[in-house]
Amino acid sequence: MIRLVVLGDPVEHSRSPAMHRAAMEEAGLRGSYEARQVDRAGMVEASGEVRTGDLTGANITMPHKRLAAILCDVLEGSALRSGSVNTWARVAGRLVGYSTDGQGIRYAWERAGLPDLGPILVLGSGGAAAAALVALEAHPLYVSARRPEAARTTASDVGVSAELVPWGSGIDGAVVVNATPVGMRGENLPEPVLDRSVGLLDMPYDPGNDTPAVTHMRATGRPVAPGVDMLVGQAMASFRLWTGIDPSESAMRAAL
Repeated sequence: MIRLVVLGDPVEHSRSPAMHRAAMEEAGLRGSYEARQVDRAGMVEASGEVRTGDLTGANITMPHKRLAAILCDVLEGSALRSGSVNTWARVAGRLVGYSTDGQGIRYAWERAGLPDLGPILVLGSGGAAAAALVALEAHPLYVSARRPEAARTTASDVGVSAELVPWGSGIDGAVVVNATPVGMRGENLPEPVLDRSVGLLDMPYDPGNDTPAVTHMRATGRPVAPGVDMLVGQAMASFRLWTGIDPSESAMRAAL
């Protein structure tokens, strides 16, 4: 029987349990998927549960994606490069960390019809921002965070060239990738950031409601990839890692 969790703080808003339960039911798999709010000690405990097989695997969300990488025995692919993990799985008794955020970003990007060319302004300095920088490195990159040195360090650590811009400043013609929690509780991004942009990928989501940034951009007719689209894309990739089965996209979306 499959046993899965999503780990984060906060985590009560997460739609991952509903999506994965629906995908398991559609695939005829028996199992559970629960949301678990954890601090550092809780992350350490959960990592042990995956190693022993008490848990089949886990998704990890803000603010624990970097800690999730540190706790792994092995890092695969973009997780190794970004130092950010959003999926744990057990392989031969070892805790293996993956990042499916890049797949989620590309899925949401294509679904929204965001520009394939042009600059990108990544907001944030944590694991989600690191994953975005790696996934989008073919574009001219800019990065901005409330702690500028943290943003600079993130870009350097993942080995991408990104120009640092002050928090609250926009870049003409850029797609904004919001890899911060801003928007989860009804906050808006700084107006200059949005007003100078040509599109938005907004990672935070408020179940049942658009974030203020998404509402603002849609009102002006610019393309938007909401957080739920990225969530579906990365969730499908995680489900494949755990089960070896392609999940039902329609079942996952219906559960949202």
